[in-house]
Amino acid sequence: MATAAQLSGHFHRPIITAAGSDHRRHVTTTHYLPLPRRQRNLTSRLRPCMSLQVGNETTPTSTVDMEQLVGFLYKDLPHLFDDQGIDPKAYDERVKFRDPITKHDTISGYLFNISLLKNLFTPDFQLHWAKQTGPYEITTRWTMVMKFSLLPWKPELVFTGLSIMAVNPETKRFCSHLDLWDSISNNDYFSFEGLVDVFKQLRVYKTPDLETPKYQILKRTANYEVRKYEPFIVVETNGDKLSGSSGFNNVAGYIFGKNATMEKIPMTTPVFTQATDPELSAVSVQIVIPSGKDLSSLPMPNEEKINLKKLEGGFAAAVKFSGKPTEDVVRAKENELRKSLSKDGLKAKTGCMLARYNDPGRTWNFIMRNEVIIWLEDFSLD
Repeated sequence: MATAAQLSGHFHRPIITAAGSDHRRHVTTTHYLPLPRRQRNLTSRLRPCMSLQVGNETTPTSTVDMEQLVGFLYKDLPHLFDDQGIDPKAYDERVKFRDPITKHDTISGYLFNISLLKNLFTPDFQLHWAKQTGPYEITTRWTMVMKFSLLPWKPELVFTGLSIMAVNPETKRFCSHLDLWDSISNNDYFSFEGLVDVFKQLRVYKTPDLETPKYQILKRTANYEVRKYEPFIVVETNGDKLSGSSGFNNVAGYIFGKNATMEKIPMTTPVFTQATDPELSAVSVQIVIPSGKDLSSLPMPNEEKINLKKLEGGFAAAVKFSGKPTEDVVRAKENELRKSLSKDGLKAKTGCMLARYNDPGRTWNFIMRNEVIIWLEDFSLD
């Protein structure tokens, strides 16, 4: 979404500085730092809600409680796709909505677009933050995950980005809403790059209908996803290489009942192989334990070489790919991912994981779902 200041031709982020004073008064002024060029170039092409001079050029003709509107968005936007829906009274009748492949100029068109997405997909909208970024502008950061149930393989589409929302100071309502996706460079309407991004996500991946470690997608770029994993437990043993299967039968045996109490534990996905250093001097094979279990209630392994371990989760970058995950392919994906993370200023930890979501021997190579995952030192959406 885009800010009001951006839409009015001024591209600023607020910072408060102490102004000079004389014997008569002391004035504190608000200045605005330029937004990134990518957003500046795009939002300057949209006409403002009305002809406004912002910043220090003129005195605003109305008072808008922007803090109250930020609070409103925190309460309202989580209802974007549920039965309650957003409050249309917060928007002008003539509201400009734009994303890379969608365009509407009225609140009725905007609501129609929301209804269409709700009926065709199963959208899950997650609001990360909302903040004022200009005199009449609020920017939000979000993640939207949609499952396209009309296709037999039910592909999952993920979009993350910013929404810049302009406020009409006369009506004190939102008058424009501009979406910017993290996964593309050209966020103009109509963006062919945006259309390609959608179709790429419709490809077939065969993923078993089994429990997986819980994570939230914080950001999806053209090259990788950043996820925040919740803690999870694994049963593990030594392996030989990232793409290898040595040790799998041992950990699979544990969940199939070869443990101290002969308890059978439900199968999960994926199977992880993890290397803790670049030289692959220590590789482990891991199967995830279902989330309802904890270390104190799990039966002890029958074999000394099998361990139960709780992973604390955290931030990780992941790249998804199909095909047979040979050692060369996996190491190439790891190198590509590390280069992308370094370019984007993210600090990667040593080692990596290969995640395989496939039924061994039962999944065609071209629909296999594999992921290379690298843990991050830290991550922030600000």
